[in-house]
Amino acid sequence: MRARLALLVAAVSVLIVISFLVPLALLLRTAAEDRATVRATSDAQSLATVVGTADADTIRLTVDQLVAESGRPVSVFLPDGTVLGSPATPTPAVQLATRGQSLTAQTADGREVVIAVQGRTDGTAVIRTVVPYAEMTAGVGRAWLVLALLGVVLVLIGLAVADRLARTLVRPIGELSAVSHRLANAELDARVRPAGPAELREVGGALNHLAGRIQELLVQEREQVADLSHRLRTPLTALRLEAESLRDPQDAARVTEAVDGLERAVTGLIRQARWRTPAEGVVVTDAVATVADRVAFWSVLAEDTGRAVELDLAPGPLPVGVPADELAAAVDALLGNVFAHTPDGTAFAVRLAPADGQVLLTVADEGPGITTDSVRRGASQAGSTGLGLDIARRAAQASGGRLELGERPGGGAEVVLRLGPPNQ
Repeated sequence: MRARLALLVAAVSVLIVISFLVPLALLLRTAAEDRATVRATSDAQSLATVVGTADADTIRLTVDQLVAESGRPVSVFLPDGTVLGSPATPTPAVQLATRGQSLTAQTADGREVVIAVQGRTDGTAVIRTVVPYAEMTAGVGRAWLVLALLGVVLVLIGLAVADRLARTLVRPIGELSAVSHRLANAELDARVRPAGPAELREVGGALNHLAGRIQELLVQEREQVADLSHRLRTPLTALRLEAESLRDPQDAARVTEAVDGLERAVTGLIRQARWRTPAEGVVVTDAVATVADRVAFWSVLAEDTGRAVELDLAPGPLPVGVPADELAAAVDALLGNVFAHTPDGTAFAVRLAPADGQVLLTVADEGPGITTDSVRRGASQAGSTGLGLDIARRAAQASGGRLELGERPGGGAEVVLRLGPPNQ
C-alpha cells in the first residue's frame, strides 16, 4: 500500500509538473525570441533618421558602429542599389520593403527584420538586420534546466509527503493486522493502540471492543460449562452408591469402573473449561493404546447386546498429534454412534493402521449406513445431540487430518478418521 500511494503521488506530481512546466518553457522561448527581435528592431529603427537624411559616408560610419556594438549584421540598401554595412543581397523581404512596408521574416540564419525608410529624394531606402538563432535562444537552455530541476524537486517533495502520509496509514493498518493474528492465535489480551486517521482509530477501538467482548463471552462459556459439569458430580455420586450396593461383585466392579471413567471425564472437562489455554509444545499420543482401551470398554456392552467385534490394530506405538482425552472422546463418539444407530446384534469392526504419514482409524458396521449431512454439528437423524461425528471431526482436524464418511462394499457405514503426526 505504501508503494502504491507513492507511485500514485509520483504519477500525479509528474503530470502536474509537465502540464505546468512545458507551457512555461515554451513561453520562455517565445519571450526570448520576441525580446531579441524587439532589440534588433529598435537598433534598426535608430538608423532610420540617419538613413533618411544623411549622405552615404555618414550612413556607412553609423552602420559600422552599430554592427560593432550589436554584434549582428546590419545592411542598408539605398535606392540606387548601393549596399552599406554588412554585405548582403536583396531578399524578397527587402524587395517588398522598397515599396514602403516594414516587416519581419524567417530565414535559414534566423529572423530577418527589414524597415522601409521613406523621405529621401532619390527613393525608399531599406534597413535590414538579422537576429541569429543563437541570440534568440540565449538563456533559454539555462532557464529550461532550472525549470527541470524545479520539477524534480517538486516531485521529490511530493514523494516525501506521500511517504509520510503512507506511513501514518500503513503503520496503524499493520498493527491492526498483527493484533488480529494474535487474537486468532487465542492471545485474547492483545490490544491495538488507536493511531492514524479518525477512521483507523475508530476501527482500532472497535477491534479492542471486539476482543474484550470475546474474552467476556469465553469466560462466561467456560464458567457455564464448568458449572454444568460440576452439577454432574451429584448424580455420579448417586451412581457410585448404587454400584456399591449391587450384590454381584462383578457387576458392581464393572459399574464402578464406568462411573470412575465418567467422573474422570467430568473432572477433565471442568479443568479444561476453567484453565484452557492454547496448546503449547508437542502433543504425542499413542493411538494404539488409546483405541485398544476404548474398544475394550465398549466390548462389554457389545457382548451384552450380541454384537460381534472385530479389532485390527497395527503394531504400536503409533504416535498422533491429538491429546489422549480428545482421541478417547472421538473413539467413544464413533463407537457410541454404532450402538445408538444400529439394532442389537449388528457387528462392527475397528481398524488402526498407518498410511502416508498419517494414522487411519476406521470404524465400520453392518447397519443401515450414514448420510454425509450427519457430520454437521447438531445434525442427527435419531434424536441424539448430533455432536458425536463433530467431536471426531474436530479431533482429526486438530492433528492436521480429516474425517471421511463412506459405505462398506457389502452395506453399512464406514467412518475413517485420518490422524496427523505430532507437531514438530
